[in-house]
Amino acid sequence: MSKQPRKQRKWLYTSKLHERHRLLHATLSKNLRKKYGKRSLRVRKGDKVKIMRGKFAGQESRVLEVDMKRCIIKLDGITTSKADGTEVAVPIHPSNVMITELKEVDDVRKKILKR
Repeated sequence: MSKQPRKQRKWLYTSKLHERHRLLHATLSKNLRKKYGKRSLRVRKGDKVKIMRGKFAGQESRVLEVDMKRCIIKLDGITTSKADGTEVAVPIHPSNVMITELKEVDDVRKKILKR
């Protein structure tokens, strides 16, 4: 990969969806790290996360939506109000959150955790 910021940005905006999986990884909490022996894992809808950076730092919430196209996640209860008064979910980058609880470990996730 190139060092040039413009080429890195270009890759970010033109990358294929199957390449964006690694951009949707978030760090695991200490007890999950010890349990699974992994440092980070892909964020999924339903996971419980703690926000580590930004205006909402310190709050815990469940993941409502994972947007692979924009590489963001939306969380339950983390909203801001628009000028007309409607509440909208704040988009947060997965690198700014820590996974504290996994939704359910199905067959696919078990295979990922065993790797």
